[in-house]
Amino acid sequence: MNKSTTRRLVAATQPSSTKGGLASRYLQVRGVSSALAGPLSPEDCALQSMPDASPVKWHLGHTSWFFETFVLAPHATGYVPFDPHFRVLFNSYYNAIGDKHPRPERGLVSRPDLDTVFAYRAHVDAALVALLENGVAPEAAALIELGLHHEQQHQELILTDLKHLLSRNPLKPIYRPRWPLARVSASPLGWCRFEGGIRSIGHAGEGFSFDNETPQHRVLLEPFELASRPVTHGDFAEFIADGGYRRPELWLSMGFDTVQSRQWDSPAYWEQRDGRWWTFTLHGMTEIDPHTPVCHVSYFEADAYARWAGARLPTEFEWESASAGAPNAGNFMDDGVLHPLPPNGAAASGAPVQLFGDVWEWTSSSYAPYPRYRPAAGAIGEYNGKFMCNQYVLRGGSCVTPASHIRATYRNFFPPDARWQFSGIRLARDIG
Repeated sequence: MNKSTTRRLVAATQPSSTKGGLASRYLQVRGVSSALAGPLSPEDCALQSMPDASPVKWHLGHTSWFFETFVLAPHATGYVPFDPHFRVLFNSYYNAIGDKHPRPERGLVSRPDLDTVFAYRAHVDAALVALLENGVAPEAAALIELGLHHEQQHQELILTDLKHLLSRNPLKPIYRPRWPLARVSASPLGWCRFEGGIRSIGHAGEGFSFDNETPQHRVLLEPFELASRPVTHGDFAEFIADGGYRRPELWLSMGFDTVQSRQWDSPAYWEQRDGRWWTFTLHGMTEIDPHTPVCHVSYFEADAYARWAGARLPTEFEWESASAGAPNAGNFMDDGVLHPLPPNGAAASGAPVQLFGDVWEWTSSSYAPYPRYRPAAGAIGEYNGKFMCNQYVLRGGSCVTPASHIRATYRNFFPPDARWQFSGIRLARDIG
């Protein structure tokens, strides 16, 4: 789909007038998703490169399905679904809703075509904005807000899944032209001290949060230190050069088994050319910049690197406590760089930098419910709670996270072998 076609379809979703900030925000978020498909062909949008990823077309359809299923069907009187078959086709994992098309086979769905999916989006958008213009109950407004943050999650997934897809093409296609990134000097790694004590963890203020960020509760922290910046490409290259992938004493048993069975010898997307490391980005192939945060490493790799460096990964509670009061600013999707950048300035007063944006930071915390956590009733309760098993928490957002989507209490989670996400490393160590 070319850019003019995308702009026409996005414009078709926007009525001449809307009432209220929620309607404006709805149209803005939905427009971003459509724009992400602008540089892509219909063929790009239909392919699935691995079972854990989904085609761009599916993401665009599923996010519309979410609003249709959870907002329009129960709250818009007389709403007529765009296509009843989409109830199954674009259902992701909601068992309470009914049948689902198998996730590994989403790339086999050549129909509906991309134009039909955009028509589906326009149908849903028109009905949703009309509902907002007539006024909605607080329950429906809360579901719309949840749907917008859900869509922002899928905007990030569109870019991460697309990067994996394009990397599998021997032509190494470019999604966006190369960014104007100049080589920079090294930023020495320092350590920021944090005292122990009882700290409040979790979301309890105004504004949106997912249910897995609640309820706020207290934890006891021992004194610790957090690295002033994330681990860089250059840092990780030293780990590789020191035989890091061949030293079982550095790895968890399951991690070393994974390294051997999958023949890992470097982070995802890295390859050597004439003894130098290169990496695939959404701007094409580029030589690694040793001073930018390393990304696309699994929990296993992050944990092994921390052992090699004589440190450890922080707990999610240490990370959240350390980020309290830090500005929620960084290199996000909105900046259009779509790749980690070096630190923007030195740490101030011993505070760590790049806590937000650039790379998601693995923690040593298993993804589990907070004390007194209760999932929501009904199908919407399947959103987070049922995944609290065999996964680890990441914090801080990345270069493909929408800026308005992240906060200090946000808990991302992935299995320990996952590395197609923009996941990186920040070290921690004990004091005393």
